[in-house]
Order: sequence, then C-alpha cells, then structure tokens
Amino acid sequence: MESIILNEILYDRQNVDQIINPALPVDSWWNAVGYFLKDWFDDSDFITVHTSGSTGIPKSIRLSKLSMENSARMTNQFFQLTNKSNCLLCLPVSYIAGKMMIVRAIVSGFQLLAVEPSANPFINLQDSIDFTAITPYQLFHSFETLKAKSVGKIIVGGGSVTSKLELLSENIPSELYETYGMTETCSHIALRRFNGVERSDCFTILDGISVRLDERGCLAISAPHLLKEEIQTNDIVELKGTTSFRWLGRDDSTINSGGIKIHPEQLEKKLEGIIPSGYFISSLPDDQFENVVVLVIESEEYSSSQRESLEKQLDEVLSKYEIPKHIYFLPSFIYSESNKVLRKPTLDKALKRA
Repeated sequence: MESIILNEILYDRQNVDQIINPALPVDSWWNAVGYFLKDWFDDSDFITVHTSGSTGIPKSIRLSKLSMENSARMTNQFFQLTNKSNCLLCLPVSYIAGKMMIVRAIVSGFQLLAVEPSANPFINLQDSIDFTAITPYQLFHSFETLKAKSVGKIIVGGGSVTSKLELLSENIPSELYETYGMTETCSHIALRRFNGVERSDCFTILDGISVRLDERGCLAISAPHLLKEEIQTNDIVELKGTTSFRWLGRDDSTINSGGIKIHPEQLEKKLEGIIPSGYFISSLPDDQFENVVVLVIESEEYSSSQRESLEKQLDEVLSKYEIPKHIYFLPSFIYSESNKVLRKPTLDKALKRA
C-alpha cells in the first residue's frame, strides 16, 4: 500500500514530491494533498488529524495508519470498490473525510480524481464516478447538477442531513448515504440511505463494529480494528437489534424543562419547511422550569405579521412543552471552518443583540 493513482498518475514515496506545486500557497487544497501523501508514505505509523470543533474545542488526534487502512477497507467492502473503480476527491484533506478518500484509494488501488473543493464540485465533471464523499452544504448546492451526472454512490457527512435536504435529493439517481462517525473512528462506522426505495431513518452498522447503550441511553462503540478502547459518545440513540440504530440527539444538548426531557435535534426536524432560513433550538436557565426552550433564527427581526404566522405554525407542530418561550434573530450565525453552526457563541451573540 505504497502508491496511489491520482489524476491518472501513479505516485509513491519515490515521486510524491512532484505533487507539491511551489507556485501555489503551502496551504492550497492541492498542496495539502501532496503533504498528506508525503506523511502517509513516510516511516511513521501515525497521522495527526484535527477534529472539527463543532461539539467541543478543536483538538489534534494521532491516528494509526493501520486503523485508517482498516476503516478504508470497511467502506470499500460496503460499497464494493475495487481497483476498477473511479472515485472523486472533492473535500479538503485538512479533515478526516478528505484524508480517508485518499486512504481508500491507496488501499483498493482505485483511480482517484481530485478536484478543488467547492460548493458544487460536480458542475464541470465529465467522467463517470463510482463513489465520492461530500458535505450537506455541497449536496444542497449541487442537487440539481447531480440529477444529470453519472455518480454511483455518495456519502454525505460533516453535518446532519435535514428533511429538506432529503426532499431535494429524491430525484437524484445516485445512492445517497448519511454517515455516522467521528475523527476518532477514522471516519464513519455506520451509514443511512436517505433517498430511493431503500431509504431509511436508521443507520446500518458496518461489519466489525459492535455497539451498546450506556445508562444514559447514549451509544458506546467497540471497534477493535480501529481503536483498542471502547468509544463512549454523547449521542442518544434507539437501538434496532444489533445491526442498526436511530439517532435521537445529543445528551449534552438535552433540555430539561420542568422535568420534561427535550431533544433539540428532534424539534428542529419538526420545524423543517416552516422556517425558510437557518435556525436552531437551544435553551436558557429559568427559575421556575430550570431551563426553557428558545429558538434562534438566522434572519433580521420578523415583522409582527411574520412573527404571528410563525407562532401559529409552532403551535400546530409542537407540544406545549416544546414551544419556544423566546425567539431570537441574528442576521448571520457563527460557523466553524467546516461550515457547522457554533451554537453557543451564536446564541450569546443573539442575546446581546436582543
């Protein structure tokens, strides 16, 4: 596993330096590919990767190359990718998702076409592609283009696939899968098909992975071929036998309001189609209820008629315990580098503006 076919050229440790273009910035997307491959082909057993910081402080993690290879094999096997396959890299390699596309190519020997990461990486695509990985943001900006492209299977990660995004994806001929995983597991450990006749609201666990629930109802992951120790998550799930689960929300975002436990992620799904802009559910401390539900909308302040219409719709789709006690507006949310909403600083900014 010492070579890769990248943009129709075979690279190994002997010629990997040829990828790096001194005319481009060191941190350009193309040179980042070259520097990662240099690290991969060196004698170290580990790669340093960085978490996104969407659910905590960004941090550096050392992953073993063997674990990354094992993860790549899981994905290649699930999607039946071989040295005859033609795949697309359209994610930056600064995060694990982009790195793993490269590792999958090294492990399987498939052809990897690398294009500059963009909102719509398919618009100028001429080749037939068997497999690629994108973000929800990219899918939103490319769903019309994908209807006319030959792309076999697509995994979508780095953020939640909303009901609205699922609706937009209905007529895409590609097989679309939402991923569940984290940097520590070298990318995903479970997949959920969200378009076509095989669509599901449950994630299918990949071979070699076992899971259980802790006392909070949160998922614990055992993946001995990826990590020696069990991974304890804060994700509340509903197990469906031993091979699948339905994701409900995060324990650390659960709102306890008057003794009622509320999962913000479930409320957000109920509101899809009602609010045309970005939004999220959060909470604020309250003397009577301990915490109360609040809604933050990425918009200028609504007019009185807009607000009245919204409140009427909220009454129709939410229970009395779920209805936000306050609604805040902010013209622009605060986002991470990987385009995820940073909820706490965004809420803090909205409160200061209110």
